[in-house]
Amino acid sequence: MKADLEPIRKILAENIKKYRKNFGYSQEKLAEKAGLSAQTLNDIEGCRRWVSAKTITKLAEALHIAEYQLLVPENGKTSRKSSSLKSLISLQHDIINTINIQFDEAKDTGSFS
Repeated sequence: MKADLEPIRKILAENIKKYRKNFGYSQEKLAEKAGLSAQTLNDIEGCRRWVSAKTITKLAEALHIAEYQLLVPENGKTSRKSSSLKSLISLQHDIINTINIQFDEAKDTGSFS
């Protein structure tokens, strides 16, 4: 399973770097905006650390993009193994489910943040 996630880690790292550079943010600046340590962001961009759905949400919000945009390969880089694609789709479903659960909980308790 870990080998299946490696291409996804690379996609995530490449997309974070691309969007971060588009905004002119250093790793330190993006980490601050996302509420992460600079070392954590460095590890994510270096494919040394995986992230939770919550961290992907924080990064996407700091970059003013949707979460899925951090997980979609760039055009022309779609020659991924089908198992990697299945892992990406599974991860996408997990993220969507987590967001839906958190939204429903917030709606039920009236605690939107």
